[in-house]
Amino acid sequence: MTQTRTEAPESESLDYDVVVLGAGPVGENVADRTRAAGLSTAIVESELVGGECSYWACMPSKALLRPVLARADARRLPGLSASVQGPLDAGAVLARRNEYTSQWKDDGQVQWLESVGVDLHRGVGRLTGPRTVTVTADGTRRVLTARHAVAVCTGSRALLPGLPGLDEVAPWTSREATSAQAVPGRLVVVGGGVVASEMATAWQGLGSRVTLLVRGKGLLSRMEPFAGELVAEALTEAGADIRTGTSAASVTRENGVVVVVTDAGERIEADEILFATGRAPRTDDIGLETVGLEPGSWLGVDDSLQVTGRDWLYAVGDVNKRALLTHQGKYQARIAGAAIAARAAGEPVADGAWGAHAATADHDAVPQVVFTDPEAASVGLSLAEAEKAGHRVRAVDVDLASVAGAGLYGEGYTGRARMVVDLESETLRGVTFVGPGVGELVHSATVAVVAQVPVARLWHAVPSYPTISEVWLRLLEAYRDA
Repeated sequence: MTQTRTEAPESESLDYDVVVLGAGPVGENVADRTRAAGLSTAIVESELVGGECSYWACMPSKALLRPVLARADARRLPGLSASVQGPLDAGAVLARRNEYTSQWKDDGQVQWLESVGVDLHRGVGRLTGPRTVTVTADGTRRVLTARHAVAVCTGSRALLPGLPGLDEVAPWTSREATSAQAVPGRLVVVGGGVVASEMATAWQGLGSRVTLLVRGKGLLSRMEPFAGELVAEALTEAGADIRTGTSAASVTRENGVVVVVTDAGERIEADEILFATGRAPRTDDIGLETVGLEPGSWLGVDDSLQVTGRDWLYAVGDVNKRALLTHQGKYQARIAGAAIAARAAGEPVADGAWGAHAATADHDAVPQVVFTDPEAASVGLSLAEAEKAGHRVRAVDVDLASVAGAGLYGEGYTGRARMVVDLESETLRGVTFVGPGVGELVHSATVAVVAQVPVARLWHAVPSYPTISEVWLRLLEAYRDA
């Protein structure tokens, strides 16, 4: 479809079929799907094309963590462990991390957008009415009008607590934690979730003395309890100081030193402090008020990712708060792009459970890997979540060290697996693995949960020997014998 252009002295107007706000991986995938369907598509970005994941989250964090985890694995192997007892080359690790962020330049991602025929508009984009986005940059103003849909894919930002004087302290958020160019001697991490656990693992491994202040009872509270317990044990063994039931009451920086006073009155000194205390939607300054929505709010959507009460507006990825994970946002983007294309063509929308235009997995089968040592990987519901939802379930646990493949992976292998079975359908509601290398196991569990494979059929899915995946057989045996 062709676009029309009207020149004006102070602005220009452009018409598209679809306008996407935000060029992170979610926005890119929406644009890719709508463009592939033949819809003219524009994408608006005020920062780097590729978004949080490429420059300040998934890619840099995993680049920091990989050498730490590889060394931990090597230390479990006789014949190799003696060679890897020294410190990591932090400079080399940081340099490799910089390569994975393309030195915080987005030329390659821009070229990809051009290759699929998506128009990039750099600048601050705001809704200025139904189907209308105004982009401001360098004193120029462009008005983009969407014939069919506007997709808000602006993501989320780190949420800082309201401690007096925090701005003067210059605290780290996830962005600084993944982009820092030097290893702090002492690092305080406030939080107990995924970002806190992963960054504590990374910087402790790179040579920082890490202190974790966890308000709750333990780490990774949204997973099975044993996940956080095993990760905490390993972090403590690595030298981290984990203080549960503890919050930061005040934070100051004195002569370059961060001083934290806890709610118990303890004083902790550090070189840097990282707050990993939640996320907030990037919707406070995108013009939601012009279409009757609350600025700064999470955007409620249906399973086709259409905003409630707005047949032209979609919210995809973190902004809808369904599952704040890059891979889940990209899944939503594929669903939303297909739904937009179907509606634009006047075709039926298959938005029933597991339909082509329904992000059903957001409810029932969200996979996640936490790249700590040991890794924690899960999909679907935990035992507590399944019981809270009213399902009649049974959980069975297996010690991963009992599997031959785990012993071969490394001496002293420590891990655990849990399978949550729905007793009425005899299918899986959720699976959790904790142990070195288990991140590569979770997709098998995802397939089982999404496909609702009966336990009786899983007996015919024979795991290769001797691999860690043999834990599937042990789980089935535990369920049979329970």
